[in-house]
Amino acid sequence: MGTATAGYGQYCPISRALDLLGERWSLLILRDLLTGTSRFNDLARGLPGLSRSLLARRLRRFERAGLVERTADGGYVLSAAGYELEPILFGLGAWGARWTFGAPEPAELDAQLLVWWMHTRLDTSGFPGKRHVLGVLFTDDPRRYWIVVESGIASVCDSDPGFPVDVTITSDVSSLYQVWLGRVPMLHAMRAGRLEFVGPAALTRRMSTVLRLSPVAAR
Repeated sequence: MGTATAGYGQYCPISRALDLLGERWSLLILRDLLTGTSRFNDLARGLPGLSRSLLARRLRRFERAGLVERTADGGYVLSAAGYELEPILFGLGAWGARWTFGAPEPAELDAQLLVWWMHTRLDTSGFPGKRHVLGVLFTDDPRRYWIVVESGIASVCDSDPGFPVDVTITSDVSSLYQVWLGRVPMLHAMRAGRLEFVGPAALTRRMSTVLRLSPVAAR
């Protein structure tokens, strides 16, 4: 917990909470833990502006405070106290969506990070077979990405994995961000030519359920 010298020095529950949660990156680490990320390397990859040393310090502090627990295989899970932050954190997201969430700034658009987020929210269980490959082609970023789902486990490749692609997702980075975050409806983006799914019709027509949107999209 914070102290009078390290924190706000006020005997108030809001002050105490901010002593623990108010530091830079803290709430985003908790956001990713709440949405299912549990491995250190995956947390680091989903927070590319955060150094690994600072991530380690934040996680140790959360452990000491009883928000995070280590698993037997070295992962991280939220404790009951950590999970109680869910309505607070996503309530903050709902407030942000209503009052601060305008069009994206260019510096906020990271194609690689977007694909990383997307791969954690795929449901290809309706596709035939055990391996499913989605290609991601951005019209305004030269990098190519492939999301490979093997028996329900998804991974991201930035070089061709050598498997046949089932569906290619084509969009500009800004549009796909806005669809992913619920700012632009998927069907609207498709009708406007800002998003396209290329592949067999039996698969492309399922993409609205395959590509589950960000947990904050509904808010």
